[in-house]
Amino acid sequence: MINNAAITDLIIKMADDELIQGHRNSEWTGLGPVMEEDIAFSSMAQDKIGHAWALYRILHEDLGGEHPDRFAFLRPEKEFKSAHLVEMPNGEYDFSLIRHFLFDHAETIRYESLQDSSFEPFRQLSKKVKGELKYHTLHANAWLMQLSNAGEDSYSRMQQSLNDTIALAAGLFEVSPAHEAALIADKVYPGEAALYHRWMDRIYPVLVKASLNIPDIKDITPVFGGRQGFHTEHLRPLLKEMSEVFNLDAEASW
Repeated sequence: MINNAAITDLIIKMADDELIQGHRNSEWTGLGPVMEEDIAFSSMAQDKIGHAWALYRILHEDLGGEHPDRFAFLRPEKEFKSAHLVEMPNGEYDFSLIRHFLFDHAETIRYESLQDSSFEPFRQLSKKVKGELKYHTLHANAWLMQLSNAGEDSYSRMQQSLNDTIALAAGLFEVSPAHEAALIADKVYPGEAALYHRWMDRIYPVLVKASLNIPDIKDITPVFGGRQGFHTEHLRPLLKEMSEVFNLDAEASW
């Protein structure tokens, strides 16, 4: 029998990452370097928030959790399980693009692993988001190549952003000690270590093609803490902004 507590923990991690990353992406609307990127980041933001909503709905409908909107907007900061990577402010475009590249490949690897999950709602959702994730990673790869080959200054900025971001991105694969073994034993998914190595295998050839250098996996110290409720200083103000309208009347029907 599948461990519901372990499934719930995994869903919250995935959904919180997507919700926060979606809002960060939305902040580029009207500010992208070209109009095409305004549209692209807005579209990807909508997709990610949609993925988060779908996961919160599984939590609500299949596991007896709270209504998705209330769960997303009324929890205190400590109850969020988002990784530090997604919480960071957008900064310059090179940072946001590198984060987009690293996050979306990690997300794709994760959903690919759920196509054979013993938990039926995961299998169904992974099929629904497959096309969107393909677009996201193709977009990330194309802009990574373009900016890494756009001259010395552009290349240097991309390399520095990768250096600054890779350990944060590795934190996406933080293990939940209380639940990991049960999820693997129940064949819900293969576990964080397996996903981490698949992710490195996926991003490495793209980075090599872009002539970007990535540290050896043994030299990367992942930034953990978010899964356990220890967050950056940036999450609280973002949550306040995200929930401002909802909190005007949490009982309202829209």
